[in-house]
Amino acid sequence: MRIAQVAPLFESVPPKLYGGTERVVSYLTEELVNQGHDVTLYASGDSQTRAKLVSTCNRSLRLAHQNLDHLIFHYLLLEQLMEEIDDFDLIHFHIDYLHFPFSRENRLVHLTTLHGRMDLPGLYPLYEKFYDMPVVSISKSQRMPLSWINWIDTVYHGLPDTLYKPREETGQYLAFLGRISPEKRVDRAIEIAKKTGIPLKIAAKIDEADEVYFKENIAGLLEDPLIEFIGEITEEEKNDFLGNALALVFPIDWPEPFGLVMIEALACGTPVVAYRNGSVNEILDHGTNGYIVHSIEEAVDAVNHIHNIDRKNCRKTFEERFTAKIMASNYLRLYEKINKYHITQKVY
Repeated sequence: MRIAQVAPLFESVPPKLYGGTERVVSYLTEELVNQGHDVTLYASGDSQTRAKLVSTCNRSLRLAHQNLDHLIFHYLLLEQLMEEIDDFDLIHFHIDYLHFPFSRENRLVHLTTLHGRMDLPGLYPLYEKFYDMPVVSISKSQRMPLSWINWIDTVYHGLPDTLYKPREETGQYLAFLGRISPEKRVDRAIEIAKKTGIPLKIAAKIDEADEVYFKENIAGLLEDPLIEFIGEITEEEKNDFLGNALALVFPIDWPEPFGLVMIEALACGTPVVAYRNGSVNEILDHGTNGYIVHSIEEAVDAVNHIHNIDRKNCRKTFEERFTAKIMASNYLRLYEKINKYHITQKVY
């Protein structure tokens, strides 16, 4: 098939550091190329891909270090795409609702994977207006706030099966990987570490919007000798960071749409201790590849019993459910269905 993948421009594809959506777009794009499809990636100019790359900005917008209007470059990208729509059998968007007016006006054969939370104010009237847009969820729980919109399927994220090598040895520290933000609850991770007496290593990005939160709520907690703040790490550093950990702690306090770091840990053979929020129930099997908890006390007990988890089961979960090949196969099934029956054309 001739497929266009349209990525956000905030990060490169794949991202240099943090960036879940762009990472997934990269894995999907490269796997589709591996399978012989003709793929064009619309992304920032510093992206790396074996597909054809089309861009309207030389660098990812987060790294541009200028006061740029991000919408300008996304609209330029959409206009470029509209000029080339006859080159594709299907267009796969990863930029939320930004393209909806373009897609409706041009009667595109397309689908959109929604990567974010669906409980934000304003989304209800938007999707009420664009009720016909075919959208894909990344977990079943993601759908709950807007269960009535035009969901056509759920496709879980996947990673290349050779990206991480599993470690069978049990590590000596807890790992936290992600963003420093109120909903990610690194403060809970620190409390769990203190109560178990097990060191915690924090590999995390601090967005500009979260700098005040970090200074006022987290910085002081890092002074404990059990806690080591590493900062952002690269893709190449993740295997050692996660693979050498006793467990990943994922004490979220929000409806996490997917949680890519959970399957990254599982791919490394590392069990996960996670709060029951969002997609956690769909990723983890309690007592098999980690523990699902509701409180600090339950998390501490889970860490104290983490040796009961066979790390081979963690890797097995990844190989059976969350590889890039599985993800690409599930999307290809949707592409072929949409292209064959022109679902988007019929509902307009």
